Amino acid sequence: NHYMKEWREFIMEQPYGNLFDWYRHIEIEKKQGQIGVDEAQDIVKKLSLKSYEGGYKVMIIWMAEKMNTAASNKLLKLIEEPPEKTIFLLLCEDEEQIIQTIKSRCQVVHFPPLAEDAIATALVEKGANKPEAMLLAHEANGNFNKALDLLNKDSEDLVFENWFVQWVRTAFKAKGNKAAIHDLLLWSEEVAKTGRETQKNFLNYCITVMRQALMINYGAEELAYLRIHAEGFQLKKFAPFVHENNILDITKELEDAIYHVERNGNSKIIFTDLSIKLTRLLHKKKTELK
Repeated sequence: NHYMKEWREFIMEQPYGNLFDWYRHIEIEKKQGQIGVDEAQDIVKKLSLKSYEGGYKVMIIWMAEKMNTAASNKLLKLIEEPPEKTIFLLLCEDEEQIIQTIKSRCQVVHFPPLAEDAIATALVEKGANKPEAMLLAHEANGNFNKALDLLNKDSEDLVFENWFVQWVRTAFKAKGNKAAIHDLLLWSEEVAKTGRETQKNFLNYCITVMRQALMINYGAEELAYLRIHAEGFQLKKFAPFVHENNILDITKELEDAIYHVERNGNSKIIFTDLSIKLTRLLHKKKTELK
């Protein structure tokens, strides 16, 4: 119950809010959230009580993939054999992160991304003009929360793209230029100062940019929804540097960095190592043999 008041405020303010928005709302974005065994114990206790008006009891677990193993194990039997008139709703963004023993006991319902027209119509109602609404709806890729953030210039992606562009520009200066290594170190320090959730979100953003660049490079521009707003930076001009000879290695380095951030590695070392490795990979030629 500690955050119930804040949760109600959050839902009223941002009904489409994501996990990072919630972290910011309760000012813990420098930490990594999880649903632990203490919360699982509270759920067991609550569901042992009688229904207030004799009807159904509904337990909503938001971002259920944040349940750690101990919490999941604590709830296994309860989810498998819930008390009479008791319903569990486990809401998640990535069902693959939910342990199989929990997942196998649930009925899975998928909610597809929102249609661009629906998002654009809603943005017009929020005050956007039609061309801007269509552009933002395409960029949001079915995510209304992101569309609203972009409309209000409050998207974390706008910060992430500045970091990304700063790194890419430094990376292209780095070939044969030892002074640029100093700039890579400064970039690594800047990103490392932020909270771990911010760092993970940024690394996932980088993976998205790389995949989008690859699609543009191989002629699938109709699938590319990402737009970079930084002056003088065009994703189309960056795209040729992401190809079959480096995309797997680039993605692996970014995923490894996420793994190390999650496990509380030294952020400055993680991002310094990453920036140097990615710089080398971007300079890899398309025709170069593996």
